[in-house]
Amino acid sequence: MALALTSVGAASAADNATQPVAAVDELPQGQDVSDTVIELAGWVVASKDSQGYPFAVMDKAAAQILVFGGDGKLRGAAPALFGSATGDHSAPGVAGLALREIPGRDRTTPAGRFVGGYGPSIDAGRVLWVDYDSAVSIHPTPPGTPAEKRAERLASPTPDDNRVTHGCINVSSEFYERVVRSTFERGGVFYVLPDNASMAEIFPEFAQSRATAQHEDGKRERSGRH
Repeated sequence: MALALTSVGAASAADNATQPVAAVDELPQGQDVSDTVIELAGWVVASKDSQGYPFAVMDKAAAQILVFGGDGKLRGAAPALFGSATGDHSAPGVAGLALREIPGRDRTTPAGRFVGGYGPSIDAGRVLWVDYDSAVSIHPTPPGTPAEKRAERLASPTPDDNRVTHGCINVSSEFYERVVRSTFERGGVFYVLPDNASMAEIFPEFAQSRATAQHEDGKRERSGRH
């Protein structure tokens, strides 16, 4: 399954990110996790970029979220809903607007590395902020949006219809309660992959590390020819 392959890939990169028995797998049957996600998760553990805090890697293109504990072990993977607009940055002032006031073009989920945690919100009580400055949080799929069919989109087997939110990340209520809430109760680090920007622009240290590793692999392959 995709979840097992992910944990094996991260472990080979970091010698640590292995799948625990209790890991929750909500990914559709047969849906793979990208090599980039696997490599990024392995790099986070190997470089200690999350400084021992739990972390999540979110792939907007594949509409996936992978959650890891502070020990680097995979706790769960699931489909997610993201901002309906393609883009990697938040529009200035968008955090101060009511949801209905946010123009369609500005309903993006920003890409990058964010340090977040639980805190109060104006209209939703206590929420898990990914990026407080742009008002982006992770929360269960809201029940009050029947016209948007968010639950149906989340349950569909492909990521093609998972761009529907105003910018926040939605997951199933079960995944939120079983994995997200307990993992990030004391905060964590969130890595959101870009739509359009390069990995080098969004995650320069990771990109440099990967380039160095590929260069070293190339040197070893060349030296082995006779």
